[in-house]
Amino acid sequence: MLKISLIICSMILLSACSASEPDPMDFVGQFRDSFSTEIKGKGIKLFVYKAKLATALDRSIPGAPRDLNMRRSKQDAQSYQVQQRNAEDRLELWNRQIDLGLKKTIEMNGYCQAGFIELSRYVEAERGEIRGECNDGATAEDIKKYGA
Repeated sequence: MLKISLIICSMILLSACSASEPDPMDFVGQFRDSFSTEIKGKGIKLFVYKAKLATALDRSIPGAPRDLNMRRSKQDAQSYQVQQRNAEDRLELWNRQIDLGLKKTIEMNGYCQAGFIELSRYVEAERGEIRGECNDGATAEDIKKYGA
């Protein structure tokens, strides 16, 4: 009986170790983002960056199922633990993807020339939002380009 228990425990540990980590390329072409700006009266430049995983409709995938989540009641304990660990890894990867998306967006549009302060962050499994304030004040060109 002890041998059987040891074998089962070994199999569980080996299968947990062999679970692959999410690849950063997992999100390529699979998310949509938006960047909105607001310039306050004294030249304070604010922004909101939003990102979400694209739905099947966003990606034009015909006939894709709407709910791909398996029910917990149908999962055994081992697969549930692996799924939870992978979900945590994917959330961490999603956080990094949102940070990268914001960084690249600001680099492309030049909105915050001197960097920014993060005012709030809300990130969950399929969407995220970062609100921030630029370290530099609005110039006449900024007001013309982004409005007041």
